[in-house]
Amino acid sequence: MGDKERGYAHRVDILADAPLVWRALTDNESLRAWCSPRAEIRARTGGSFRASVDRVTEFEARIDVFEPGRRLRLIYLPVAALPKADTVMIDDFILDKVEGGTIVRLLGSGVPATTEWDLQYRRLRASWQAAMSRLKVFVEQQVKTGVAP
Repeated sequence: MGDKERGYAHRVDILADAPLVWRALTDNESLRAWCSPRAEIRARTGGSFRASVDRVTEFEARIDVFEPGRRLRLIYLPVAALPKADTVMIDDFILDKVEGGTIVRLLGSGVPATTEWDLQYRRLRASWQAAMSRLKVFVEQQVKTGVAP
């Protein structure tokens, strides 16, 4: 990242196997349960992702990296309701299998480092942190109740 952009990093340790976590990231019904009520994904390379992670602004992204059970990278399209950006915003979900569960890392980058973007940056960072916590609870609850296959 250069001086004109900023990012965020989140990590959550989930007590579930990576395929269950992957399903929560890539299945529309699951995504709506933990991310946002109208979230939608076409889970494949070249597919799309749409959600309002901060419950205010709807974002749309293209999936440029799709490695089932391992990695999902989103490249966001410009949003007319937000200030102009000369950067490309990216969210990169990386799953690591560990004994007893899965580590999920979310690396966000490309958020403009301008005062016009300060509020949106804080919203994105905080909203993704909360969403990652909801992802953990959602997946672990499925395991606990036996809902997950």
